[in-house]
Amino acid sequence: MFKTQKPRSSFTQPFFNWKIITLSLCLSALAGCSSLGGGSVEKRAGKLAVGIQKAYRVDATTAQRVSPMIVQSAEQYAVDPILIAALIRQESSYRNSAVSPAGAVGLTQIIPRYWQQSCPGDLFQENININCGTYVLARYNQRAGNWKKALAYYNVGPSGYNNQRKMKKQGKRYAKQVKQHQKTLKQAL
Repeated sequence: MFKTQKPRSSFTQPFFNWKIITLSLCLSALAGCSSLGGGSVEKRAGKLAVGIQKAYRVDATTAQRVSPMIVQSAEQYAVDPILIAALIRQESSYRNSAVSPAGAVGLTQIIPRYWQQSCPGDLFQENININCGTYVLARYNQRAGNWKKALAYYNVGPSGYNNQRKMKKQGKRYAKQVKQHQKTLKQAL
């Protein structure tokens, strides 16, 4: 004789895999998946500006000016805007004219001799600098496979991280500091 199978209820076997759908939506509209929530660039930038002011004690005009640039660049390169805001806090404390002894410039402290080909233009211009810093971090994330290592690469470079114990330790410490700034900002939102 043939065995009969009980019909399965559509409620016991989900028709959609909601985790995959949610991930797909997040990838197609990254900003809606960040701690900033959804909505327009202006709405998310406004929320980010308030958080930057509270968390990092940045002047309101500066926070309001750079927040839309952070949100747009983060969206373009699929990076959490809060991570970019934390990186800027670590690199320059939101001082646009910052120049390091190594020659890194601007908010995200880009070294022109390394990145000018990938990021043409005046790296002291906030929008170019933020876009370039976001591009560099996203590129390092692709190479490293995770954000902490990408942050370490951002600080000491991939070869420094992979070939020198002291540099690897410095890169890890840097990544930890940026992640702490990220946490502080999330709490302020």
